[in-house]
Amino acid sequence: MNMVSLREDLMNNSYPGRGIIMGRTPDGRKAVAAYFIMGRSENSRNRIFVEDGEGIRTQAFDPLKLVDPSLIIYAPVRVMGSKTIVTNGDQTDTIYEGMDRQLTFEQSLRSREFEPDSPNYTPRISGIIHMEKGRFNYAMSILKSSYGNPDSCCRYTFAYEKPLAGEGRFIHTYKHDGNPLPSFEGEPKPVEIPDDIEAFTAAIWESLNEQNKVSLFVRYIDVESGLYETRIVNKNK
Repeated sequence: MNMVSLREDLMNNSYPGRGIIMGRTPDGRKAVAAYFIMGRSENSRNRIFVEDGEGIRTQAFDPLKLVDPSLIIYAPVRVMGSKTIVTNGDQTDTIYEGMDRQLTFEQSLRSREFEPDSPNYTPRISGIIHMEKGRFNYAMSILKSSYGNPDSCCRYTFAYEKPLAGEGRFIHTYKHDGNPLPSFEGEPKPVEIPDDIEAFTAAIWESLNEQNKVSLFVRYIDVESGLYETRIVNKNK
């Protein structure tokens, strides 16, 4: 699989939905996690990211306009010791609680399926970074309906050991805009990761569709120390 230009991929897709990017900086020193959300409805667009301890949560920008919080208000990022969990729904809590009971990332997600938002049946995408003794690995998961049929759930997990410097993977919920919205297909896309968190944050945010983008989270984690830098960008201010 050839390296994909993240900037071009996003600029050529008006609605990838929600996306997770994980990888390693070119200097090899930082693990990287990014998560963005988009929205087509007023309810979906009425959100911001706010810090919540070491993680983040979504919050209604205007509480008076909040209609149905069930699939849009959740904690996309939680940290459990050396593990950073990133997802597009409340399965963040499912993974956190499962791993607290010594289940694996994949085992924790066995109790979950795609979202019940007919006719889209939005996939649940998840990622986890595990830091240990100056090294790290990461994994990504997607739970999706079988070509739009809600009677069957397809489960895919992609594990990346000894991540290569300057390389990451990108997975998103929807292949492109549509009605219904078609689910992401294939493996997470290989993308380049820069050393500069500011440049990476700007590249993602500026490439997302102006009308549909809502919020962006980016974190660079020092592999040796575990210390991290975070950037949050919200369209609503």
